[in-house]
Amino acid sequence: MTHHDQLDYSDRTDYEDADRGLVAGPATDTVAGPDGRTAWNFRATDFLAGERPDTVHPSLWRQSQLTARAGLFEVTEGVYQIRGFDLSNMTLIEGERGVVVVDPLVSAETAAAGLALYRAHRGERPVTAVLFTHSHIDHFGGVFGVVGPDADVPIVAPAGFMEHSVAENVYAGTAMLRRGGYYSGMALSAGPTGKVGMGLGFTASEGTAALIPANLEVTRTGQEERLDGVLFRFQLTPGTEAPSELNFHLPERRALCMAENATHNLHNILTLRGAVVRDARIWSRYLTEAIELFAADSDVVLASHHWPTWGTERLTRFLSEQRDLYGYLHDQTLRLLNQGLTGPEIAEQLELPPALAAAWHARGYYGSVSHNVKAVYQRYMGWYDGHPASLWEHPPTATATRYVDCLGGLDATLAKAREYADAGDLRFAAQLLKHAVFAAPDRADAKEQLAEVFERLGYGAENATWRNCYLVGAHELRHGVRPTPISAGSMAGALSVDQVFDSLAIRVNGPRAWDERLSTVWRFTDLGTVHRVTLHNGVLVHGEAAGDGGTADLTVTLTKPQLFALLAGKGADDLGLDGDATVLDRLFAALDEPDASFPVVTP
Repeated sequence: MTHHDQLDYSDRTDYEDADRGLVAGPATDTVAGPDGRTAWNFRATDFLAGERPDTVHPSLWRQSQLTARAGLFEVTEGVYQIRGFDLSNMTLIEGERGVVVVDPLVSAETAAAGLALYRAHRGERPVTAVLFTHSHIDHFGGVFGVVGPDADVPIVAPAGFMEHSVAENVYAGTAMLRRGGYYSGMALSAGPTGKVGMGLGFTASEGTAALIPANLEVTRTGQEERLDGVLFRFQLTPGTEAPSELNFHLPERRALCMAENATHNLHNILTLRGAVVRDARIWSRYLTEAIELFAADSDVVLASHHWPTWGTERLTRFLSEQRDLYGYLHDQTLRLLNQGLTGPEIAEQLELPPALAAAWHARGYYGSVSHNVKAVYQRYMGWYDGHPASLWEHPPTATATRYVDCLGGLDATLAKAREYADAGDLRFAAQLLKHAVFAAPDRADAKEQLAEVFERLGYGAENATWRNCYLVGAHELRHGVRPTPISAGSMAGALSVDQVFDSLAIRVNGPRAWDERLSTVWRFTDLGTVHRVTLHNGVLVHGEAAGDGGTADLTVTLTKPQLFALLAGKGADDLGLDGDATVLDRLFAALDEPDASFPVVTP
């Protein structure tokens, strides 16, 4: 995570670009969130104006300073951005009657504050369309801050948006949010010994997230739409930074929006919070296509994070280097795996070409060469490294007790780990101490020793999410688990009935439901659809049924909102029930509640 000696710290171009076009800073110090909590604090980044301390990597300090700039910025005539109000940017494109909002942040509260700042300087323009560039929550969650749930405007999104928004944020949402608390530094205070950012932005806001289904889908590259009189030319880029994503060009404004496919850092092929592995090969290909389609006809490239790049020549070079970055990681990982190297071996060996390593926008502030190489390996080869000893290893606690025994007990293990730490081998000290903590989770000295090693690793990390993971690990070893605030539930209203039953199916406690056999038919009077749901062999099978759904132990007649009320524990009193009413209780008794605060650095 070093090599910052390749970098030209005297180059101030990014600072000039990040400040260019500032119309106004935030109107308040904070943005109020639900229940009186603070959703966003603009003062949290004030410490970054000072001198860099030894507890932060110099390259990461620079990136954090750049992402801390907050306010309304003019990108080009008729195109504005709200930056520094959340992890992501909100882009505002002025049309004939009002303004088209692109990617309304994580929370309704920060999006509303950003829109208010825009209107204070550009007039009370109505929101005439909303565009979601891709299926990550920091690009749609704040939608209720710019339009109401029943807004009669185009809601534009790439094909597959709803499916992937739900898969990413709901199905594995509990585990992703828990792991996300590590990589975002959720438990850390802002400051030189804690949270200094995430590389993409400072952090995510803590307000109200929601989702509105799209009513205008972009299904192909070359598709054109006029939104409020402005011509949008779309490029569909599935499987890149998100499973469902698009770039768009505004030919009349000579502006190109790359969504999150080209930003001022190396992005993730597999995010540390967990996700479907992305395709670095196709990502690189789509960047080539974007250059061919749009670069020559653009004067500025902007994105849903960071700051724009102006000038046709500069933006073409930026996009070309981003393209080469993902292409190089993909191709070299494949070259080396075909020579028999495993993911960790390739990650240790692979270095970027000097021209890319020296490019500020190719640095690993969010993704890293190390974990991205392992992700490319995983995409092609899976979890198994090919060595038969890896097929059936003991799980962590059982492995840990055996390692500690081999080393001569816990005290000997701690002494050995201290030797490695003192010699500067923090990586192996952490491995040894992980075994010590898993073998004896009640030993406070083992936990404190690991916390100290994590702290040192965090302070030396150029990658913001690595820093956060190390420092949150240290925090939890010392203070225990801080409960994860679950916000994905606020998206529930946008789920289809199929997606609701999908989310129930993954909560069935298989062993508890082995011997349960039940069948239900759900008739939705507001949708005019019938769904058949059965539980057999511990598997919840469901799907839309023809006709009346056939015979069943219980038929439930209801509306979709009543289904959500039932799942929220509001009871079944106002439902139409025909058959054995105890079937509902048996069905819900088979479900587990996910654990939003499961341990990570302890067993």
